[in-house]
Amino acid sequence: MKLKHLIYTLLIVAIGGFVTYRIISNKGKNEDSKKFNDKKSPTTVNGIIIKTSTFDNNLALSGSIEANEQVEIHSEVSGIVEGIFFNEGSNVTKGQVLLKVNDIELKAQLRQALTREDLAAENARRAKLLLQKEAISQEEADVAKADLASAQAQSQLIRAQISKTSVRAPFSGKIGLRNISPGTYITPTVLVAKLVNTSKLKITFSIPEKYAAEVKSGSVIDFKVSGSDKTYNAKIYAIEPEVAVATRTLQIRALADNIDGKLFPGTFADIKLPLNIIKDAIVVPSQAIVPIQDGKKVYIANNGQAKEVMVDATTRTDSSILILAGLKPGDTLITSGVMSLKDEAPIKVKVK
Repeated sequence: MKLKHLIYTLLIVAIGGFVTYRIISNKGKNEDSKKFNDKKSPTTVNGIIIKTSTFDNNLALSGSIEANEQVEIHSEVSGIVEGIFFNEGSNVTKGQVLLKVNDIELKAQLRQALTREDLAAENARRAKLLLQKEAISQEEADVAKADLASAQAQSQLIRAQISKTSVRAPFSGKIGLRNISPGTYITPTVLVAKLVNTSKLKITFSIPEKYAAEVKSGSVIDFKVSGSDKTYNAKIYAIEPEVAVATRTLQIRALADNIDGKLFPGTFADIKLPLNIIKDAIVVPSQAIVPIQDGKKVYIANNGQAKEVMVDATTRTDSSILILAGLKPGDTLITSGVMSLKDEAPIKVKVK
């Protein structure tokens, strides 16, 4: 029994010693870690010295390309298509006959109306002579004159309907795919084809309201389209007189020459709109900007520490952004590792 008690006593002493050792060991490690953190080495970052420069202020926008003129061709009268006088996808000139609707019935009506007109004209002539001889009353002469005017109007109406059987191009341009064939019974609701004028194209786009005062009619914009490296230009000719309440934007339209015929209505355009040239502007690399919920911020070097600074950033280019407020010339702006930095973190800056 004494041996058994001795063994238990030794086990308890051994366990107690082990626990004491772990406590002392962990305490030492925590103290060492604290000392290490207190003496944490600074983070090496890149930076630049803020300088002012002249900024060619351009606004990057997206817009849509539209035909200068575009219309759907319809017949104003119903009837059988007698002939089609255009080739799909070809250029047509203003006034060119595109199709002809059968007008036999209308011409028959015109002959009938002309016969009535001749009879009414003869009756009016006789009534005038009889009135001079006081053989009829003024009222009877007026009735004969009114019958002649009515017959003439009827003839004119039928002539107008006959002229509508020839569908003509309202302007010069390129006609699209036709939806009818000779012999088709056509009505005003049937689409014949679409006609577009693509010698000039409209570029429609919108700008934020804060830039509204900087855009003027006659200004030239540059734009590119998908699938081409060529830069085209267009001249602003119309500006919407009011800002859209829903989007807080101002709609603008420019006109471009489609000299090479490689611009197509319905495509998108990447637009560069020149604004006012700013002197003594502060322009920083885009990678230095940190977006946050309330705006944008940057970090500058301040006595070996990173200092968080809120900035008012506006126009952006491919690699830089214009700063309106928050930075001043001479500040050392941190340009690398900004996403992992914190305010007052120790840093070592390599100025480039």
